[in-house]
Amino acid sequence: MLFLCLKIFLARILDVSIGTVRTMLMVKGKTIVMTILAFFEVLIWFIIAREALVTEVKSIMIPISYSLGYATGTLLGSYVSNRFIKGIVGVEVVINKENKKLLSLVRKHGYRVSVIDLKDDYEGNKRYMLYFQINNKNLNKLITLIKKNDPCPFIAVRETKTVFNGFVK
Repeated sequence: MLFLCLKIFLARILDVSIGTVRTMLMVKGKTIVMTILAFFEVLIWFIIAREALVTEVKSIMIPISYSLGYATGTLLGSYVSNRFIKGIVGVEVVINKENKKLLSLVRKHGYRVSVIDLKDDYEGNKRYMLYFQINNKNLNKLITLIKKNDPCPFIAVRETKTVFNGFVK
């Protein structure tokens, strides 16, 4: 029974990790690779689900192994996706006052930024939006840089599918 539980656990890690990576590739429009991964994901799932369901062993450890494999596969697949699948994000940073030091610093670190003047219609305050398109690998560095130089920025991050005619760090 231990071997069966281990086999179910490891197979679920593999098929769910593949599924998580496949989903990320689908969002990014990588249809050929995604299709191949989908085939292997379902093949592994079918084989292991059938084995888990038709076994003569009646133990709670079978569904626990199956569930733990699923959870671990989700975690591992997310890690692999975030680490190895390149992506671009749009970062919008709203600041309360013009901050030339911050602009100079982010540009010095190689980020290209667009600055948009904003007006708060409710209170009439002037604000500024800094707009970036960056590789998701640089997101934490940029956010850390901004927070060190502005006490209370409003930051929104969005997934970007495609960028034309621009510079992305």
